Amino acid sequence: MRWTARTRTGFACAAVAMVFTAYSARLVELQVAKHKEYSQMAAEKHTMRQVIHARRGLIFDRNGELLASNLPVRTVVADGSHVKDPAALARVAAPFLGMDEKELCAKLTSGRKYIVIRHELAEETALALGKAIQDANLRGLYFEPDAVRTYPNGQMLGHVLGFLNNEGAGIQGVEMSMEKSLRGQDGYRYIEHDRTGREIMLYRGQEEPAVHGLNVRLTIDMGLQAILEDELDSAFKDLRPEMAVGIIMDPNTGEILAMTNRPCFDPNHPGDAKSEQMKNRAIIDMVEPGSTFKIVVASGALNEGKVNEKTSIYCENGAFAYGGRILRDHHGYGSMGVHDILVKSSNIGSAKMALMMGDTKFYEYVKRFGFGDRTGIELPGEIPGLVHPPHRWDKLTITRMPMGQSVAVTPLQMTMGMSVIANGGRLLAPQIIRSVEDSDGSVVVSKPPKVVREVVPQKTARFVSEALTGVVGEGGTAQLAKIAGFTVAGKTGTAQKVSPSGGYAQGKYVVSFVGYLPQEDPRFVCLVMLDDAKVASNLNYGGLVAAPIFSRIGERAARYLDLVPSLRAEPTGPLALREQKQERTN
Repeated sequence: MRWTARTRTGFACAAVAMVFTAYSARLVELQVAKHKEYSQMAAEKHTMRQVIHARRGLIFDRNGELLASNLPVRTVVADGSHVKDPAALARVAAPFLGMDEKELCAKLTSGRKYIVIRHELAEETALALGKAIQDANLRGLYFEPDAVRTYPNGQMLGHVLGFLNNEGAGIQGVEMSMEKSLRGQDGYRYIEHDRTGREIMLYRGQEEPAVHGLNVRLTIDMGLQAILEDELDSAFKDLRPEMAVGIIMDPNTGEILAMTNRPCFDPNHPGDAKSEQMKNRAIIDMVEPGSTFKIVVASGALNEGKVNEKTSIYCENGAFAYGGRILRDHHGYGSMGVHDILVKSSNIGSAKMALMMGDTKFYEYVKRFGFGDRTGIELPGEIPGLVHPPHRWDKLTITRMPMGQSVAVTPLQMTMGMSVIANGGRLLAPQIIRSVEDSDGSVVVSKPPKVVREVVPQKTARFVSEALTGVVGEGGTAQLAKIAGFTVAGKTGTAQKVSPSGGYAQGKYVVSFVGYLPQEDPRFVCLVMLDDAKVASNLNYGGLVAAPIFSRIGERAARYLDLVPSLRAEPTGPLALREQKQERTN
């Protein structure tokens, strides 16, 4: 068969048409039928979901001093699909990352698109590593902005602030209790890289911006905090107690102005601390309060009309038989009024006032002062203490609880209880958070003072307050708590430590002093508590150990707050110390 020119031309055209038809069909398949599938494959190869980290909120003291901030760092991530020479990349990057070269190479060869290589790389190191990778014509490592939490004051206020774990979540302190406000919410964006690994800004995809955390302003005054920590440091070094606690608060608002514990830790390096160092003992330790608790029974008996300013109570010359046991005072006293029972810290006088009230009424006042319940402070881990209801009391409880035995309280509860007397009879909720603010300082949430209840009328509180002034005066059990130029009111506490095996540990005491000044218009209440100070047994009393520490703190705090003295300076020193040794401070 001979092919004519026309036939050959027809077959050629048909062949060309078939080829173009095939290519057209394939093009339709790629661009229409499988467009979504291939687009997704291309996107997966060239784009990456990048996390936009929310900035954690800052923490300030009441005056705006920065307590917790964020240091900019970089998180190093790898895209396995971009890594062409993992061995070479590992060789260049390992020295900058402080990693083993073989370990890094193994991570880079996993083939995954998102591999976290290292957290918290300093920005200057990240810049140097990026340049080294670029100079070596390598790709596959990227640097995401992040931040590491820092606490510029070191161990100061560590128990109150807390710290963050490896996931950036708050652990302990305000970091934990205010986690929802501080943390914020991470965002994300989809980015596309060119063949060198640089982002193509023109093709930046979907983006959800981060919501940054809010700032938190505390009630803490770092000037007072520094004073408290300095004096407790000295006491901890000189007296070597098992633990020490200090609290300063405003009795009129419930605001905590300073709070510290010894031993302590640095929140910048929480992994270096032992568990004992990390306890905020102000709210999680409970102790028998000793004679500081006598303000409860005196207030209750006065308010219930069981005693008055002129009532005289026979104190049995120092030995009172009740419930088959003998209750003793350190000195033998005859008849005394309520004022002198507090000044001399008579166990027997306090027990008799409780007996006049009866179990139920006395228990009611213990609870009205806030003991046995959590205070509600904005810190995690607070315990309620231990106050047994009357149906669980034995015959002796009614005579032992007034002197601070058979009851367990936290240091914060004892501070709040004394604040009831200082502010005229009201129990306030303690506050450590003053406000929550946005980045421009606008208040989002404010925390005004909150009155929980009226415990006793102002008249009753004033009478007890005047008696507590006598505790610090001549003949009182806390003469070493005096502060020149100011009227100080307060109460000592000396409680024998409870033994883990039952009963009381011989020769071991928790000593305390909690007081306030000026007595006529209190500006602050301060508690000092030490557990088993290493002093001679005849000196291990609240009036000899804790009261002088209070005096030093109070004097410095009064100067810092620019309080105007209202009294002529009174002498203190060796004479006062010799007289104090003759007094048993319960």
